[in-house]
Amino acid sequence: MQRPGHAPVPPSKGARGARACQGPARAQTCPEMSPLLPGLGFLLLLLLLGCQGAAAAGTQLCSSSPVNESAVCASVPSASQEQLLEVSQGRRSPCSLSFAQLACAQGAWLQDLQDDFLSSLYSCLASEPSTALDPEYSILFFSKYDARKLLGSLTEFSHQFSRVPVSLEWSLVFLNGLWERMLQVPGIGTPPVLLPWLHGGLQPLLGHPEVFGCLRAKDVSCEQFQLLVAALDGIYSQLSVQEQRNLYAGIKHFLTQRGPSQSCHSPNSTAWFRNFLGSFLEHATVEDLQLFGDEATLQKFARDPVNMEMVGNLTLLRETALYYTLLLTSAPAFPLASLPDRFLCYLSPGAVANLSTEEALGVAQRLGRSCPWSRGVPGASLELQVASSLLRNLEDFSPAVLAALGQAALGLSVSRIQENIPEEHLEAALPALGRVRGWRDEQARAVVSKLLQSGHQILDGQSLAQLGTLVGGLNSSTLWSLSPEVVLEAVQLPAFAQHVDTLPRALKGILVEKLSSRVAHPSELVRLIPSALASSIPKSLLVFGEEKPNVQDLNDKPWTREQAAMFFSDVVKAEPDFSRLSQSVLQGFTCAAASAVGAERFQELARVMRKKKVKLGQDQLSCLLRMVTLHGIPQDWDTYPQDLLLFLSPSDYAGNCSQFFINVGKANKDVLPREDPQRQQLLLEALECLGVPGTQINHTSAEILGWLVCELDGDYIRGSGGSLLKDLSHCGSFLPEQEEAIRDVLSSGNTTFGPPSAWSAFTLSELSGLIPVLGASILQQIPKKAVTTWLRNFAWDSHLSREELATVIGGLLPRRHKRAEGCSAKLEITKTMLDDELMPTYYIPEELLRACLQNISQENYLYLENDLSNILNYPFSNPQLAIVKEYLDERYPNGYPEKVLSAMGPLLPLLTPEEISTWNMSSADTLAAFLKTQPQPSDSLASAAIKRYLELGNALNATALDAIGTKYVCLLNATDLKAINPSSLKLVSLNPSACSQETKNILYQKAKEAFSDQHHSPAYYELILPYLGGAPAADLKVLSKDDVNMNVSTFVTLRRDSLMLLTPAEVQGLLGVHLPGLARWQSRAPVRDWAALQKQSELDELHIGLTGGVQEGYINLVTPKFPAMSSAPLGTVAMVFHLLPALLLSFLTVSILS
Repeated sequence: MQRPGHAPVPPSKGARGARACQGPARAQTCPEMSPLLPGLGFLLLLLLLGCQGAAAAGTQLCSSSPVNESAVCASVPSASQEQLLEVSQGRRSPCSLSFAQLACAQGAWLQDLQDDFLSSLYSCLASEPSTALDPEYSILFFSKYDARKLLGSLTEFSHQFSRVPVSLEWSLVFLNGLWERMLQVPGIGTPPVLLPWLHGGLQPLLGHPEVFGCLRAKDVSCEQFQLLVAALDGIYSQLSVQEQRNLYAGIKHFLTQRGPSQSCHSPNSTAWFRNFLGSFLEHATVEDLQLFGDEATLQKFARDPVNMEMVGNLTLLRETALYYTLLLTSAPAFPLASLPDRFLCYLSPGAVANLSTEEALGVAQRLGRSCPWSRGVPGASLELQVASSLLRNLEDFSPAVLAALGQAALGLSVSRIQENIPEEHLEAALPALGRVRGWRDEQARAVVSKLLQSGHQILDGQSLAQLGTLVGGLNSSTLWSLSPEVVLEAVQLPAFAQHVDTLPRALKGILVEKLSSRVAHPSELVRLIPSALASSIPKSLLVFGEEKPNVQDLNDKPWTREQAAMFFSDVVKAEPDFSRLSQSVLQGFTCAAASAVGAERFQELARVMRKKKVKLGQDQLSCLLRMVTLHGIPQDWDTYPQDLLLFLSPSDYAGNCSQFFINVGKANKDVLPREDPQRQQLLLEALECLGVPGTQINHTSAEILGWLVCELDGDYIRGSGGSLLKDLSHCGSFLPEQEEAIRDVLSSGNTTFGPPSAWSAFTLSELSGLIPVLGASILQQIPKKAVTTWLRNFAWDSHLSREELATVIGGLLPRRHKRAEGCSAKLEITKTMLDDELMPTYYIPEELLRACLQNISQENYLYLENDLSNILNYPFSNPQLAIVKEYLDERYPNGYPEKVLSAMGPLLPLLTPEEISTWNMSSADTLAAFLKTQPQPSDSLASAAIKRYLELGNALNATALDAIGTKYVCLLNATDLKAINPSSLKLVSLNPSACSQETKNILYQKAKEAFSDQHHSPAYYELILPYLGGAPAADLKVLSKDDVNMNVSTFVTLRRDSLMLLTPAEVQGLLGVHLPGLARWQSRAPVRDWAALQKQSELDELHIGLTGGVQEGYINLVTPKFPAMSSAPLGTVAMVFHLLPALLLSFLTVSILS
């Protein structure tokens, strides 16, 4: 059937392997495609008969049944049944027989072939030119295969080649016969029968959109193609994303192969999107839509009711959704009231620029109901841009208007709040404004500050709770001024408790401190504290002592591991049924508490932790493992926490080694630090178990390895080609040699993704986990349009950080810098531009940003300044950030104000300590905001900030110490440390184990004083533990009597002079169940040096095989370390010579006696 307006396709010419699809000689091979033929099977036959368009490869590999076997096989040497049997049994290579011999063999003989035969066959044929192969062999070969057996073989083939590219030519050759055979399967027109073939078997062959060119070559009509799209649309939801994209690429190829004028447009219907794309429209880019028709045509399609109904149920790419909405609203006087809610979130700012107040409020209310609005949600800035444009035209901000805005109130700029809204209107609208979700910090501070300055008072818990979502606008001085009674009342009100989660850490700490000062007992504090504040309770306030904890109250709150460790001992004593304990409580597992419950209950506890999937730390798991294996290796490892397997070998596991590593691959790899040798040990054992030959890892082995794939070195990555890329994309971080190997593999182009120069936005979406390692060389090869399309549609769904996205933006910058020719009108920095998280992509090269910043208006600059923390989180490249910093330096030559300091994170690499020394670091809040920015400051910058904070007369209170934290505590000098009030340490968690010995000594004494009231509590050890590196021997000797079960990792970091004074019995008392681990340290300091001072007989009493002590009957002569003779006091030297004869006599006597 010929479509009107199309000339017939002439028959192609060529050798037998490139037969034409038309012409008298092939009349039976290419039957007429009548639309009257029923069933989905025929439509799929149209899809992929295996005919390749001339534009794709220059030949056609297309034929169809029936095949004259006698004629085709006349000149083919026969293959015997014995030969085929030997192939099926692995005694003969499949390559020993040609494809023609296999095709011409008797069908019954082929049924003995194994499921992996197709994979082996392709490996044999891949090196041969497909043009030398008659496509009829494919039809003949597959027609003799049993359908069920063929599907199994296809599934195996798909499994093996899902990550290895299959050539276009051989895809067509195979499909030529496979589809003919598939159409003979009963019920192939129904989804349950079709899906296993399309979904499980043919995917490696569908990666080339050119296979759809066959349809054009056969002159398939638009009516027939529409039926095909409808059939595929029926199974769309059951396909993987990659399968959907492959099919969409083929559909697009068919529709655009001859240009937009011949894309099946019909004067009788504008429902073109529904008819010819269906749900596959979800994968269309703006550029794709523009290939399907001109703007006027696309506007007609977009406004068709059938299309609008379908699109309303789809999730379009972000940029496509914006364009589709623009097509809808670009008509003159288009009534926004008729716009479906789904499209409101994608309105352009211009579409709402000239609305009346009534119309603007109507759109605002619909925006609030229809759009996500959540900060951090991909695309959330779109509705903010619309809301900002809406509100710019409003003059009246009465309480009624403010209340009616709903979520659209987030479009209020800080300057608008400060200058255009009367205080009394804000106060009257406070109940409504307090229900708006997602206020930026700057907005909340502006509203609350204006309220308080106008005389608004927080007199009780109700008035505090009335702030609702605006509570984050309170500053620390306001919170400190509130009485504990006000805070106590407020936290019991749901209207307040549900909104404190968004508060900065410092403000949460103040609320907890206020609350704890009013509450007498830990159990009452736990009961009253909102869940959002629970993790902010200092450890020292969770010591129950003689008080019995309410287990249910503890179960209801989310705790950190350190917090839960404080009360774990109390809980396991109070709770008879461990299965009633929450995951949050169980993560506080301690050796001391577990060893006290008895062997039988301990086994129960361990199994409950497995069922609840409790995540434990390395030290906790080490203790758990020792207790589990105390009486031998258990045979039921699968009932214990899975992460224990990280510390075992396959020989310890009752099952086979493959199952062991499958379970290891599911364990939490973060338990083992990246540099831990146990990671490499597990990998070596896994490779031995799997029998991996050389450095090539296949897909099956990669699945078993799980996260251990991330430990493979560069040789394995290169040797495995592209088959590991998808697994590696989940690793998160790599060693330099791994990164280099990944770049080598991707640059080669010999992967399913092809060369970087051919990548699309969809390719980058699939590779998003590897984007940070691509490097400038690969980024520069990727088409710029692909990168920008990815940034605008997919980047926000990835887990890439701002810095990683900025690297991609940097890759778009030209290598040769050109001077910008001013700032064009479309790049002017307006509020709309500043609200757009894609702003960095518009200023390439970066000189455009400099030009536009120089022309920014005062109004827009204030908007930039007030929203700086949000704007700097856009993925600006380093050159762009340098321009922003240059601009800020010009605006603030005498140092940045406090409101700018809290937004410094992305600018940190560009700052110097000298600049920081000029800042107004006048409060602990400001210090905390700077030190907690992401990424966190370097030590030199942090040190400068802390120094400046102290220079201005500020104290190291709990807020400041919490901000300094473990990361920066080592930067404090002795003078600063001695000024710390011990009571402040009760409210923070510090770990100075990496600091100088002087720092550890000072902080230990401070901590000992701070926790002195808990000295006889079981929780004391957990409180003092981080500071034990500064403990004197006397205190360690006392601890040795308290069954603390100290980890060996803690023991070896104790003060050296203190450790050397401990006896073997005292060391045994300290280590408890961890004592056997000491033997692994006997050849390393400080254990080796400590053992050398002990009697070997006493070391033997430890029963851990520790050697290196002093043998009985020998004197351990420790060589004294004296100063040089020139500087040693004469008396000291004389004393040495005076004792020398006696020492020598003793040595000779002992030698003779022995």
